[in-house]
Amino acid sequence: MSLEKQIMDQMKEAMKAKDSVALEALRAIKSGIILAKTESGAKEELSADEEIKLLQKLVKQRKDSAAIYTEQGRADLAEPELAQVAVIEKFLPAQLSETEVEAAVAKIIAEGGFSGMAAMGQVMGLASKQLAGKADGKTISTVVKKLLA
Repeated sequence: MSLEKQIMDQMKEAMKAKDSVALEALRAIKSGIILAKTESGAKEELSADEEIKLLQKLVKQRKDSAAIYTEQGRADLAEPELAQVAVIEKFLPAQLSETEVEAAVAKIIAEGGFSGMAAMGQVMGLASKQLAGKADGKTISTVVKKLLA
């Protein structure tokens, strides 16, 4: 079942349950899908990788907003953002823990014989491709810096 079909089904359920937070998050996903489809040069359907990237982008936006709200002492605004993150993450593949990311990055470094911070760009490129959809870029970056330092 395509992501768009899943979203529509979930939207119907959220409307019936009168769950405004879930409905808002689902509408944001639907909007993102429609925007991605209507971009110039876009295909009729989004690939699974494109769907995952879209969902990750939406999660990152909401986490960043929640962090800013929390920083400014506005927990009342941060709470709905984090609730939307939980709804959107249901459509993402299971995320790897930091130790699992560390093991994958260590393997990449060992196989490529990389060392020092000069190799960070190369390691990040390989790790980002290999762990796409399974871990966010910030976690990967933190682990790569730690292992190359």
